[in-house]
Amino acid sequence: MTSPQVAPEIVRFYSETIDEADRLTATADGLLEMVRTQELLRRFLPAPPARVLDVGGGPGAHARWLVQDGYTVHLVDPIPRHVEQAERTGATTELGDARQLSAEDASHDIVLMLGPLYHLIERADRDQALAEAYRALKPGGLLAAAGINRYASLFEHTAFAHLHKASMRQSIGDILAKQIHDGKKAFTAAYFHRGEELRDEIAAAGFADAQVFGVEGPAWSMLAAAERNTGESFRDTDLFESALTAARMAEPYPELLAASSHLLAIGRRPA
Repeated sequence: MTSPQVAPEIVRFYSETIDEADRLTATADGLLEMVRTQELLRRFLPAPPARVLDVGGGPGAHARWLVQDGYTVHLVDPIPRHVEQAERTGATTELGDARQLSAEDASHDIVLMLGPLYHLIERADRDQALAEAYRALKPGGLLAAAGINRYASLFEHTAFAHLHKASMRQSIGDILAKQIHDGKKAFTAAYFHRGEELRDEIAAAGFADAQVFGVEGPAWSMLAAAERNTGESFRDTDLFESALTAARMAEPYPELLAASSHLLAIGRRPA
């Protein structure tokens, strides 16, 4: 397989700037993302021991619990550090690119893409990754693909009391207008989806019954700000439970998709 062609700033970010292995457990808003992603996936996943292809699976945060649930998981990621970390989850692992998978045609019951789509800036690259997921899925197989919400940075930096600064207004304004973060400061290069746009990309790739869910719901930035402003953990608090309840209650209301930090699209390869 050809070596992954990943933007250098993305490689640096995940290799040197942050440890992705801690992101979904170290903070209350990270834990909220994990809990909600788990419950949404478990709602749709076929029973174990179905075969899961975890594309862009990072250090294996989701591979770990899927293996524990009895699934057979193969994880693919373009960052060597992530692949090494993921080897401890019980999944098989591979260094690879979402746009050029080594998986055989119709070989998996489930394809997860919980990271690649928001690091593929160009629509053509996202389409190619989705086409590869479609190819690797068995007829009737399940796709679950994540996106970052277009408005996430607006909520985050308002809650962190940053938005009144001119430089921050410019940066967030650019993301809102262009749906792209250039990766020059803080977070790395990323594409920010609107909910209907993510659904339409999944449907355009041939997946049936495409639908999109808000992962964290409307109160995630309150959790993030509470921890940032106090230096204390809010993982086991009434505020966490309220934010989790709000995410669940928001599900039936499409207009509240715009309030989540992440979006999760579900679709199926037609049988």
